[in-house]
Amino acid sequence: MPRCSGFDVTAEAAAVRAVIGLAGQYAAVDENLTGTENLRLVGQLSHQPPAVVPARASDLLERFALTDAANRPVRSYSGGMRRRLDLAAALVHRPPVLYLDEPTTGLDPTGRSELWALVDELVADGTTVLLTTQYLEEADRHADQIVIVDGGKVIAEGTAAELKARLGKTIVEVRWPDPAGARRAVRVLGRIGPAGLRDDEHTAAVTVADRGPAVLDVTRVLDAAGLVPDALVIREPTLDDAFLQLTGHGREARPISTARPVPAADREGAHA
Repeated sequence: MPRCSGFDVTAEAAAVRAVIGLAGQYAAVDENLTGTENLRLVGQLSHQPPAVVPARASDLLERFALTDAANRPVRSYSGGMRRRLDLAAALVHRPPVLYLDEPTTGLDPTGRSELWALVDELVADGTTVLLTTQYLEEADRHADQIVIVDGGKVIAEGTAAELKARLGKTIVEVRWPDPAGARRAVRVLGRIGPAGLRDDEHTAAVTVADRGPAVLDVTRVLDAAGLVPDALVIREPTLDDAFLQLTGHGREARPISTARPVPAADREGAHA
């Protein structure tokens, strides 16, 4: 049976809910309450001892850099502030396991960076974090274990390095002024290795094992076919590349699930 923090997720559902925190894709906070009132309300709803809730709310507001706005209605908060408050609310009862559903959706680059810094702090303090994200560069940078889900089924899992290693060592991309040229290039480059069309439909990419000879091979086959690209780029594989090859379609069609390290006793439930 799947377990989370030692509890059977089916037979002991109430116990599981008590040890997990959840922050959804959109901030679930009351806009008419202040930041402090939101956290105290969550403390009451999660049956925390009344004597500890005020101090815990104050500590979380300070940790998430919301002290100056603590007594302002949430409707006056920026998007990044709301996301931080929502994450703080998920931590009022100090859960050992935290679930985040696309936590940086809608945030600007600064807000995303700030939120990830907070998540990294939580992990450093011992919290297990499981999240879903469509920003694969975030998964590549922050997640220790990654699970790729396609059509509701797990199709691959491992570290970012392990998933990228499936592609080979190098990716050669060639860009064309029109999609027709890129499609022709894909057919030609398929003689060298796995080839495909990028989302912009102007770029053909081929995965190769050896950078040096591969560049010569690419230029030779393109020249033989009478194809002259606008640009040629050589780079290492990314998690986007791994996702596209494993699923066979654009990443917007399916999210990727990523997880921080999970203690052995919790691993089955947290990855369920």
